[in-house]
Amino acid sequence: MGVAERIEAKLRDAFAPAYLEVVDESESHRGHAGFREGGETHFQVHIRAAAFRGDSRVAAQRRVNKVLAEELAGPVHALALRVEADSTPAP
Repeated sequence: MGVAERIEAKLRDAFAPAYLEVVDESESHRGHAGFREGGETHFQVHIRAAAFRGDSRVAAQRRVNKVLAEELAGPVHALALRVEADSTPAP
C-alpha cells in the first residue's frame, strides 16, 4: 500500500468523512527540500467530516496530524490540510 492509500485509509477510519481527497503533489516539488524520486513526499488533503464539529481549525488540523503521525515522522515531508466540519444533518 502506498503512502497516499495509507493516508486515505487512516483518515476514513478515524473520521468517517463525508468528503475526502488526497492529492500527491510531490512532482511539483521536484528540486525542493524533501523531494524523493517516486514521489509520495508532498500531499494535499481536503477532508470534511462531522467529527470536526465544534473544533477550531487548529484543533481539527491537530487531530488529523495525530492520526497521520507515523507518516509525518517518516515518508511525508509536507502536508497541506483543508479541514472542514460537515454540517449535513445525519439521516
